[in-house]
Amino acid sequence: MSHALTIAIDGPSGAGKSTLSKLVAARLGYTNIDTGAMYRAVALAAHRQGLDLTDAAALTELAKCLDIRFVQAPQGERVLLDGVDVSEAIRTPENSLRTAQVAACAGVREAMVSLQRKLGARGGVVLEGRDIGTVVFPHAELKIFLIATAEERGRRRWEELRAKGLEVELQQTIAEVEARDRADQQREHAPLVQAADAVVLDTTGLDIDAVLMLILDQVEAVTSRQPGKSESR
Repeated sequence: MSHALTIAIDGPSGAGKSTLSKLVAARLGYTNIDTGAMYRAVALAAHRQGLDLTDAAALTELAKCLDIRFVQAPQGERVLLDGVDVSEAIRTPENSLRTAQVAACAGVREAMVSLQRKLGARGGVVLEGRDIGTVVFPHAELKIFLIATAEERGRRRWEELRAKGLEVELQQTIAEVEARDRADQQREHAPLVQAADAVVLDTTGLDIDAVLMLILDQVEAVTSRQPGKSESR
């Protein structure tokens, strides 16, 4: 019998990683591990404890002690921090700003990578981020690297923000995406890098359903090479 896969979905901001990882996990009956939510949870915990976000030692010790889990509920995937649902609290604009500082801490990243490996040790998981296939699970059975032009990713972000009632400029949003790309690629710890054995999927001009089918085709190709049954759709 084939074992459940570890699926890594990496790529730059706005490529569709979060949405697609949730859809792939739901279709396969896997657990989706939102690595970005984990850093957001650390940032929230640090704020609630009144920690100095420039104190790397304190942030590292905090990250090592936190219990962060993902559970399925009627309203969808929920994020638990020490047993408490923080799914909404970690998504506030204020916490987003804190998260950028916290995620830059090498000790926090090491703690989160350790936890991500623990959560995904038995397979049957989909993890999305920027360093899953290169750092967290370099031996994942399937690595997907999603790309799209900066213009496409900026437009998607622009549409999301406008749908929330925010007045934003398209060109400014595209410029922010390009700036995020540079920051992700040039950061010292775990920069955005495409794994050599990743399957690259260009999502420019494609809708979510089309990309989902492309990923599921890759899952089928991997499982068909294993003894036993294939993953069902």
